[in-house]
Amino acid sequence: MTRADRRAGFFRNNGLSLAMFGLFALSAAGQIAAGFRVHNEELVELGARALSLGGYLTSGAFAEAVFENWESEFLQMALFVLLTKSLRQRGSSESKQLTGAADVDEDPRVAPRKPNVPWPVKRGGLVLKLYERSLSLALIALFAVCFMGHALGGARAYSEQQLLHGHAGVDLIGYLGTSQFWFESFQNWQSEFLSIGVLIYLSIYLRERGSSQSKPVAAPHAQTGE
Repeated sequence: MTRADRRAGFFRNNGLSLAMFGLFALSAAGQIAAGFRVHNEELVELGARALSLGGYLTSGAFAEAVFENWESEFLQMALFVLLTKSLRQRGSSESKQLTGAADVDEDPRVAPRKPNVPWPVKRGGLVLKLYERSLSLALIALFAVCFMGHALGGARAYSEQQLLHGHAGVDLIGYLGTSQFWFESFQNWQSEFLSIGVLIYLSIYLRERGSSQSKPVAAPHAQTGE
């Protein structure tokens, strides 16, 4: 196999993640460019000095803006992974079947061993117990890190704004007690839960041919699961 063939195979086998991370990089660059300009305009209006790009990227305002959004995404996905274990939605491609066991319910301890199983399955014990919950644990951990990043960055940004307006700043605990912090959180959380709820319900009646998130186009509305 030539180097060109290997490169083509890599892009074919990883196209979905590469596309999403590429869109993330473009969006992040756009956020940095626009946020840098907006933040400096606000500083100048308040009589403060404008920041350099490096200063903006290490500022509380930038950290708060980034982690505030990441936090809601990871919370949404963690809860979606956990709730789909036990809750059902008749007709939705995002739900397990209404009755009977699904392949994802299979206990690896008693299931027939398949070739190339992940090493935690072979190891068993505590390693396997953690591994069979590793997706939700990883998402919850990412949410916790982003929540703290939002809190720390937001506390710095909030204090800077307070000082510019002649008021006293706050520490981390003080910021967690402000309505500003919870407004920032809930305004993002509600939109994420809404988008997932809409996808769950629309997948009952609407189709997208070729997508793994849709039922087959000819499938009846009552068919649950892919």
